[in-house]
Formats: sequence, structure tokens, C-alpha cells
Amino acid sequence: MQFNVPYPLLSQLSELLSVRMGLYYPEKRWADLERGITAAAPALGVGSPETCVRQLLSATWTRRQIEILASYLTVGETYFFREKNNFTILEERIFPELLRTCAYSNRQLRIWSAGCCTGEEPYSIAMLLDRLIGHSGEWNATILATDINPMFLQKAAEGLYSEWSFRETPAWIKERYFKRRKKGHFEILPHIRKRVTFSYLNLAEDTYPSLTNNTSAMDVIFCRNVLMYFSPEWVQKIGQNFHRSLVNGGWLIVSPVEVSNHLFPQFKATPFPGTILYQKAKSQESQRSIIEYSASMADPLSNASRVQAPALAQISFFQDKEISFSMNGIQTEASSAVTNPPAQSAEARHIEINPESHENLDKLCRTAHYHANLGEHAEAVKWCEKAIAANKLYPAAHYLLATIHQELGQVEIAAQSLVRTLYLDPDFVLAHFALGNLCLSQGRRHEAERHFDNALALLHSLPHDELPLEASGLTAGRLTEIIVSVRASLSRSSPGK
Repeated sequence: MQFNVPYPLLSQLSELLSVRMGLYYPEKRWADLERGITAAAPALGVGSPETCVRQLLSATWTRRQIEILASYLTVGETYFFREKNNFTILEERIFPELLRTCAYSNRQLRIWSAGCCTGEEPYSIAMLLDRLIGHSGEWNATILATDINPMFLQKAAEGLYSEWSFRETPAWIKERYFKRRKKGHFEILPHIRKRVTFSYLNLAEDTYPSLTNNTSAMDVIFCRNVLMYFSPEWVQKIGQNFHRSLVNGGWLIVSPVEVSNHLFPQFKATPFPGTILYQKAKSQESQRSIIEYSASMADPLSNASRVQAPALAQISFFQDKEISFSMNGIQTEASSAVTNPPAQSAEARHIEINPESHENLDKLCRTAHYHANLGEHAEAVKWCEKAIAANKLYPAAHYLLATIHQELGQVEIAAQSLVRTLYLDPDFVLAHFALGNLCLSQGRRHEAERHFDNALALLHSLPHDELPLEASGLTAGRLTEIIVSVRASLSRSSPGK
């Protein structure tokens, strides 16, 4: 076959796509690759496909370039309740058991649709749960939906679909959960739309599981018709990350064409009529011990030497002053705590936490991380509280406690812990970011914007590849991209814009 792009350039681009995005283009698919690049070149601002490839090979890719490539090199082809066998098994076998388990443990059912495309899959999950729970029952589940393509995410968030999305879908689904709109479109009902949280995530680049992007302690992960785009090596890496993202007994669901014991050796392949699902062992036999887990985790204190202990005047803040406020008071309390700390002497400002206590606190926080990733939130809270009892001035412990309370849906308690974190360390970027997300979830947009702007101001002073404290592998540059994207979305949704 005659290529317009020279053979060596396609070879190099194929390798680079595998490294940066995990996309798999062996030689037999180079014609597809060239067609995709030819279509993407104008969107990338380049005249010819060869020039486009040369530019991609000569510079570091921006997130915008990755998004454009994803939109032209992957196919957004799906529909509601695709692969009915999976949903039948979920409805009759898996979800009822998980709902009972979560109710008994007093925790939320956590589901992740990884590679959610235009939203048909996560909305199908939400509709299925709505049928099981019923209007009289309490909804106690979260559905995270992620994708690398921002155009897919935007369409998914709009919740507007044509007849094509309903092919092979029972008619009653459309009648019960959608409103008919103009030009043959159907809009998903608000009570289903609000059950799904959409977010950008690159399976080949971003860190997961992580409390930062809410990808830990999952009960079910859907990743169907996505892994076919990845090389076998990348599928194995992603499978390992999914395994860590699941609680014991959690399920990984891939499409029938992606089933492979070779690619998912850490899971138990469980046959059901017409399909095979993967389960993480319920026992601890597949789990690393806490010590092994701690040794393999990125050190959350890698740049903790810059975190100094507050003066004695600040110690009394936690001993004598009780922080209590509603969500409506987050901004006032946080601002006063962060911008107006008690007066300190020069000597007190330079008192550092004892290095030996750093090591002990590190172990306590790692253990809390371990239990949080397994969905054992009560145990995680206990270990966080042990760390705080050992040293009330350790901001990382307060931040970790906040993230756990947030996963439990305890928003006000989480906010209080974040305020404490920022009181101890006003430069704690992830705490500013988390407060922004909390305010946003409560519809407090202007306050969320202020917190995001505080985080951006701090990030701009950091090297692009530096790891902010407690960022779980998320670099300053990557976190900046995420916040800028969120701010841009807020601006686009502003009245009059």
C-alpha cells in the first residue's frame, strides 16, 4: 500500500502513540493511522498529514493535542444497554448483592465507567439502579464516568440523544427515562442525569487509583470496547491499575471481544450465561500486606520538608477553638484561617516537625491510604485520627481525612478538615482544589472559582513536573490543566456567555 506519510514517520508515530496514549497501531493498521492523522491535521492547525506527524514527533504534546488525537483516532460508537447479557447479570445477580453489602456496611455503592464515550453506558447503569432501588428506596450509589475525549464528555453531560442511540434498546426505556425534544432527539430525565459525574481521564497517563480523581475503592468498573485500542502491554498495566482500584470482591466488566485470562491474570474469571466477568478475590490472598503496600506507594512526604509546623499560638487553635460551620460558611472560615493566622515569632515560624515523627506519621497515613483504597473507610478514618493524635500539626493527615469524609458523602466534615489543612499549610494546593470541588458540588460556583484560582496561583510557582504534596503522582502541570479545564467549563456555562 502506498502511504502519503513516509513509512519511518508512521512507525515513529505509532510508537509515540503507544507511549503517550496507549493507542495500538501495529503495521497492519498504519493505513487507519494515516487516515486518522489526515483528518486530525486541520484541527491541529497543520496543512498536511506529513507535516502534522513531524510536528508531533518533535515536541511534547499538550493536553489539547491529545484530546484532538483521541477524537480522531478512537470511535465513539455505542448505544443504551449495549451487550444485554452484562446488564441482565448485573440486574439479577451482581447489583442486588452489592446493594445489600453496601447497606449492611453503611457505605455507598461505587461504580466507574472508564471510557464512557458519549454517556450511554453510565446512564444505562443509572437507569438499571433506579429500577432496582425504586423511587421509595434511598439512592446510595455514585457513578463516575471518564473519557479522554472532551467532546464525548460534553455530549454526555448534555444528555441529548438521537434515535441511533436507542437501537436494540427496549422501547419502554425511552418512554420512562427520556423526554421527547425537537428534531427527533430525546433528553434524559434530570433525576437520572444527576446520578452520573463526568470527568476527563487518560487511562494511559493519569494516576489511578487515587483519592484525588475519585478512582479508588470501586465496586464495579466498566471498561467495555475501550481496551481494544490499547497494546497488550498497556492492557496489562491498565488491568493492574483497575485491580488496585477495586475493593475486594469488586468486578471488572469488559466486552466479550476483550476477554483474556492472559491480559487479566490477577482477576478470577467468572463465567455467566453468554459472558465472562472478572472478579477481584474476596479474601486477602491477592492483597499486598500493609507493609508491602506502603513500600510501593509514592512517598507523600517527598516534598514535605517545606511544610513547617505552626507556632505554639497555632497549636491552641485546635486545642481551644472548635471549628463548626455549615457549607455556607466555608469561604469565610477558610479565608480567615488561611490569610490571618495568629502572630508568630521568627523562631516559631521555622520550627519543623521532628524527622522521626515524620516517619511514624508517614506509616500511619500510608495505612489509612491502604484501607481507603479498599473501601474500608471506617478503618481509614481511625488511622487518620491516630496520625492526627500523634501530631495535630500535620496537614497531610487532615487532608487525607477530608478526602475520606468526602467519599463518605460527609461534606461539612470534609470541609472542616480542609480548612484545618489550609490553616496549617496555606500552600497546600490539593486542599484548595478539593475545597473548590466541594463548593462546586453544592452549587457555590463563585466560591469554587476562588478556590480554583488560589490553587492555580500556587501551581504557577511550581515546576511543571513537580509533584505537589499528596498529589498521588499528579504533576503540577497536569493538575493545572485539570483546573484550567474546569474553570473554562464554568465560564462557558455562565449566564450570557
